[in-house]
Amino acid sequence: MKRGLRGALVAVVFLIVLALGALYPLLAKREAWLVAVWTQKAWLAALVLVPVVLWRTTLGVDGRVPRLALPTVAPLAVGPRGVRARFRDLPGILRATALTFAILALARPQNVLRGEESEERGIDIVVVLDLSGSMKAVMDTAGASKPTPGKAPGVRPTRLDVAKDVITDFIARRKTDRIGVVVFGKAAYVLSPPTLDYQLLTTLVSRMELDVIDSHGTAIGDAVGVGVARLRRSVAKSKAIILLTDGDSNAGAVSPEYATELAKGQGVRVYTVQIGNGDDVEVQDGVDFFGQPHYVRTRFPVNPELLQRIAGETGGEAFVANDRAALEKSMHAILDSLEKSRFLAQAATLEDLFPLLLAVALAGLLAEALTRVLVVRRFP
Repeated sequence: MKRGLRGALVAVVFLIVLALGALYPLLAKREAWLVAVWTQKAWLAALVLVPVVLWRTTLGVDGRVPRLALPTVAPLAVGPRGVRARFRDLPGILRATALTFAILALARPQNVLRGEESEERGIDIVVVLDLSGSMKAVMDTAGASKPTPGKAPGVRPTRLDVAKDVITDFIARRKTDRIGVVVFGKAAYVLSPPTLDYQLLTTLVSRMELDVIDSHGTAIGDAVGVGVARLRRSVAKSKAIILLTDGDSNAGAVSPEYATELAKGQGVRVYTVQIGNGDDVEVQDGVDFFGQPHYVRTRFPVNPELLQRIAGETGGEAFVANDRAALEKSMHAILDSLEKSRFLAQAATLEDLFPLLLAVALAGLLAEALTRVLVVRRFP
């Protein structure tokens, strides 16, 4: 067979085998390939190697085969030839096909499943955390489910330390509740709108420290108002604000009474957690001569009547927590009292398609090995 005709035949057979190999992944996932995303596109550049491998394993073999000089080959030219000799290029074609699908598998195609609506049970919650100066008071952790981490030896955990740790634990226990966070001192600020990204929430809460905002005041009205604003567009049946504070309202542009009316108008229940009961508490006041933390006793005013009124008028509950164990119990009691609501969560998942391509590549290599052993004529 002339070399040009043989090369054309090799190319045609290669395309046919390639098309046959593509039938399996195409039939298995059909429309998925129309929206597939190739996450490792750089591997597609390796497809330029396929023609080189195809040529070297078919026509290129002739130039690498040892030759024996004979005075004449006429008897061989007219001698009988077996059918298997016509398949000498098939192993190379199968190898090139396997290489093609292996490269496509390395490019890792994925099917993006968008718009899947899954019905979840959950509530929309905004946790409102007090960052006023009174949160630096020491808080007892006796009887807690676990110790407060991250404190240096001799330094006792503050109300803020305990509150942050309890909030992060509260977030970790949630599954389908959308949670947002608002922090406040003299003014209120949105740390995060309601979201299902619990990892982000945990990171943001753990980084909260005193004095990141103006802590010379306790704007309870502003804090509740900002929390209500973040829930205004919520479609959940149950919407709640969990207000953690240890002081009386003495700052802000919105009064607690007006904020309560806003919450009632939006159907938001406010659950208040009063940290401390107004008794004398210890506050770190620098260090002593030996470098040990020095504590002094002081008192911060609280207004339990205000917190009870806010909770009662909005359909929530009021709690008092003097230590970590009580704070944990309050947070779990709040969740248990909330009625679960249903909302549609938009899901976006990824489905890997490369196993289909990899299976074809392995099948091609197996077919090549079997063809060389069972079909192609070989000489010892």
